[in-house]
Amino acid sequence: MSTPPPAPRRVTAAMVAERAGTSIATVSLVVNGKARGRISDENAARVLAAVAELGYVVDSTASALARGTSDIVVLIAPDLPNPFFGRVIKGVQEELGSRYQLLLSAAASGAQPNATDVRRLSSLRPAGLLVSAPGPDFLDDLPAGTPLVLLDAPGLESRAAVVNYDLAPGVEQLAQHLAERGHRVIGYLDGTTPAATYLLRRELLREAAARHGMTLLASPDVRSGPDLAEAAAATLEALPAWRAAGATAIVAAADTLAHGVLAACAQAGVRVPQDMAVAGFDDLPASAVTAPSLTSVALPGDALGRAAAHRLLALVAPADAGDGAGGDAASEEAPVPLTATLTVRAST
Repeated sequence: MSTPPPAPRRVTAAMVAERAGTSIATVSLVVNGKARGRISDENAARVLAAVAELGYVVDSTASALARGTSDIVVLIAPDLPNPFFGRVIKGVQEELGSRYQLLLSAAASGAQPNATDVRRLSSLRPAGLLVSAPGPDFLDDLPAGTPLVLLDAPGLESRAAVVNYDLAPGVEQLAQHLAERGHRVIGYLDGTTPAATYLLRRELLREAAARHGMTLLASPDVRSGPDLAEAAAATLEALPAWRAAGATAIVAAADTLAHGVLAACAQAGVRVPQDMAVAGFDDLPASAVTAPSLTSVALPGDALGRAAAHRLLALVAPADAGDGAGGDAASEEAPVPLTATLTVRAST
């Protein structure tokens, strides 16, 4: 029986320092991106050459223990499988660059992120938190100390750093678009996730519909989780009552639900848009290729991710400089909300 080869020896910062002819402190500054203004270009070049020659990898765990935080940024969201979050994640990663690693954490299906989700991740000592559509008591129970930015969390602007959408322009455009095409009664398929953004979408549409002489049929019993089959089933159940009330259009709280509406209409023999116009929110890439293509209030996920990560980096920067747990969210100037616009397609 052959003897297994010995495990390769781990390369340490001391070994890099010896190869480069510098101190361990110099190596630490260079590999952690803090050499500018502190280390000469010549010494930094020698360290980087030694790192490449020896194959040195920073011990992130040890670095986290020394600094009190890791290089991890955590994104917590209620529905990460939703294609919308693929765009949010892309925007976050573009803004963070290579300095931080992005860790994704999904809240329980259909639930909003809560403080318990954060406590479970606290052992990672994250540099910062990005939380999408948190529960209403999230900030009440949240452990203090970690830089935090909330995404799409209307109503919490005065309590935390938040990046939101300005939904009103897109909703107004949708109501005007439907009114101009002669619709007077609109069925509404809501989402089951109790996020403030869903409540705001529904109420803004109700108000805009009334301004244009339309009625929105929004019942608390007509709702669905972010699943096409579930949304289709909810639509099939609601269709008879909607049609009896004179509805000639259906709006869903999200495109993932609207795709189910389209499937239900096809199953029920309801032609879109001849018999029933259909629209959603989010403007997912797949909505351009549904049959028919879906009209949607466009919410730019990539822009939301970039703006949230940009604001988080501003909060994290003081912590990186050794000034404590990061900036004060209350003192940060709130960014301008991202404007929603209407994308009109064949479904209306």
